[in-house]
Amino acid sequence: MIQEYLADYCAGLSKAVEGVSRERFDEFIHLLEDAYHQDRQVFFMGNGGSGSTASHFICDLNKGVSYGRSKRFRGTSLNDNLATITAYANDVAYEDVFVEQLKNFLQPGDLVVAISGSGNSRNVLKAIDYANSRGAHTVGLCGFDGGKLAAAVRTPVLVPVRDMQKAEDAHLILLHVAMQLLCARL
Repeated sequence: MIQEYLADYCAGLSKAVEGVSRERFDEFIHLLEDAYHQDRQVFFMGNGGSGSTASHFICDLNKGVSYGRSKRFRGTSLNDNLATITAYANDVAYEDVFVEQLKNFLQPGDLVVAISGSGNSRNVLKAIDYANSRGAHTVGLCGFDGGKLAAAVRTPVLVPVRDMQKAEDAHLILLHVAMQLLCARL
């Protein structure tokens, strides 16, 4: 039973990754390359497992892609300053933990990427609305049907699967592919 479950899970994950729009993923890669070449900041955010994925990918950009290069990515995970997150959550509202950080740093032309399996996290949506209003390019890595996030961002990258763990796994796979592509192309 265990081996069958593992095989079924992996088959479902493979199908989910194969369902991602190649055009949207290509656009996402080009946006990352443009941010690098134009010295724009790259911001990532998410909740729960997606927040960990945001932190992981910023590490991959800032160290994995940038190490040994004279020109480097300028990436920030809005999940990584726990004191700031808890201060806004406690004193203002949890839905403001990302948008308030963007208000400190976001410049027109920067790249803001939200990761959300459901696509309906209010704090992510609020930050995306702000980023859009400030002239940033916004990307959403979504699962399920994309939720509200897919409609709110300029570039939705949808993993069409109705399983949170497979959506989260697929997001990390896509970001690891992005890292390796960037290492090869820059």
